Amino acid sequence: MKGYIYTMYAGADPGMGWNLTDPIFGKIPTLGACMPNIRRSVTTGDYIFSISGRVLNVKQYIVGGFEVDEKLDALTAYDKFPEYRMEKDEHGSLKGNIIIDQNGNHLDFDYHTNFETRINNYVVGKNPIFLDDKKSIDKAREETIDILNYLFNKKEDSVHKIIGRWRKIDTSQINDLISWFKEVRNRSNL
Repeated sequence: MKGYIYTMYAGADPGMGWNLTDPIFGKIPTLGACMPNIRRSVTTGDYIFSISGRVLNVKQYIVGGFEVDEKLDALTAYDKFPEYRMEKDEHGSLKGNIIIDQNGNHLDFDYHTNFETRINNYVVGKNPIFLDDKKSIDKAREETIDILNYLFNKKEDSVHKIIGRWRKIDTSQINDLISWFKEVRNRSNL
């Protein structure tokens, strides 16, 4: 078992009210358009974890993760997950991570580049673990640098200095992250 941990793009912080376009932690967790390099590299049983993007004067935090259950092509995902088809709401905001139409064509309002690298390896997950309440998110913001330094044997002061944009993790690091998530939740409920 292996996994990857990556940082979402600048401003992508669910704890600050940012809505995830990609339903990474939906009813069924998926990763469909973002991070094609990670989606290409994972196999069933691997894990993917996400860190909030940078926001001015706000500490980043590890948002959550999930186990990879299967990988699909975009047309199969289009049929299997109609609720995850990308669409614009009445305010012009995008929602969903299936970036094709029923014929497999790139949606004209999707912002992703390199379309051909994004239509394969639609990742479907299971066993999601994520933080969605204020107390847990606040604790995670305080502890994320410490847990990342521990996992990667570093002594840095920022997420970027520890992992860059993304980094591979091994079984031990995955288990430590899952334990940390459970501890953060438990301590937040005290």
